[in-house]
Amino acid sequence: MANKNLNAAKTAKKDEFYTQMTDIERELQHYWPHFRDKVVLCNCDDPYESNFFKYFALRFNQLGLKKLICTCYNGSPVQGNELMIDFGDFSDEPKKIAYKVEITEVKDMNGDGAVDLSDVRYLLQNDKNVLSTLKTGDFRDPECIELLKQSDIVVTNPPFSLFREYIAQLMEYGKKFLIVGHQNAITYKEVFPLIKENKVWLGYGFKGAAAHFFSPYEDIATAGDHKQNMIRVSGVTWMTNLEIPKRNEELDLVCHYSPEEYPKYDNYDAVNICKTVDIPCDYDGYMGVPITFLDKYNPNQFEIIWQACGNTRASAPSSVLKELQYRPHPEDRGGCGVVNGKRQYARVIIRNKNPRTI
Repeated sequence: MANKNLNAAKTAKKDEFYTQMTDIERELQHYWPHFRDKVVLCNCDDPYESNFFKYFALRFNQLGLKKLICTCYNGSPVQGNELMIDFGDFSDEPKKIAYKVEITEVKDMNGDGAVDLSDVRYLLQNDKNVLSTLKTGDFRDPECIELLKQSDIVVTNPPFSLFREYIAQLMEYGKKFLIVGHQNAITYKEVFPLIKENKVWLGYGFKGAAAHFFSPYEDIATAGDHKQNMIRVSGVTWMTNLEIPKRNEELDLVCHYSPEEYPKYDNYDAVNICKTVDIPCDYDGYMGVPITFLDKYNPNQFEIIWQACGNTRASAPSSVLKELQYRPHPEDRGGCGVVNGKRQYARVIIRNKNPRTI
């Protein structure tokens, strides 16, 4: 039901979900060395509400940030809600307009010996150079693009309905990033080539491959969830181009190939594998593995050839289709792998670079 609601939300453009602090803390702990002396941009985040803003504002000094920039657009349905609850009454807080916050230092303003949210609150209320308005706050707006150009690393949870445009912009301007996306985005024709070419990869991920986001839209919030207006979404992940240790962790392969256990596709020169753990250690041909394999992908161990999914026939280069000996099948719906006449779920087609010899 949660993912059904998510799809409905994307159709209605009601996909402005807000990430919990615990999920941000769990992922960002692996990236700290990347942030020293860097300009961080959170460009889909109301600073009065966003936990991304809170995370970087509170750890500004620990991370050694050069600057923190945070922007929101003028249609945000939650502008000014959460931080006002946390901090008290912000009588002069801008309402329903686009604005940005630029921070170059965070000091212990109340003299309690620590930098906390009260210090950030004081900064927002009293420093007139910190807070300013924007025309729209949309990440595609020219003034927001200028902020993007100034930044070193972008960290946020962009609207899922705009994910294609969002990641394309990051790549166009050559930015480092860590963003939240749905697993289905991996199969997009605008995204999968980036995965294949090792320009984008998956981060450490959400606990249980699912996340609970705050949703300002009561009609799509998951009934009976942990908190009011929370929506549970399965298959969400972090996507990044920041180097992390897990990229060099080799997958331990213990299974051995046999034609009986690893049937070939009817329409590809590749064998079908239903679980990543079942990848054989000694097979040197092409293999179709679940998309979840990308969470374990080590580019030194495996080569990504392409994907077998509903848009393969339309998006794959003809040379790749020829290499995989693709043959259209009445059941493949545009390129999904078919085994004994039965269509399989979307797969990533890979090859083991160093298969074990017996």
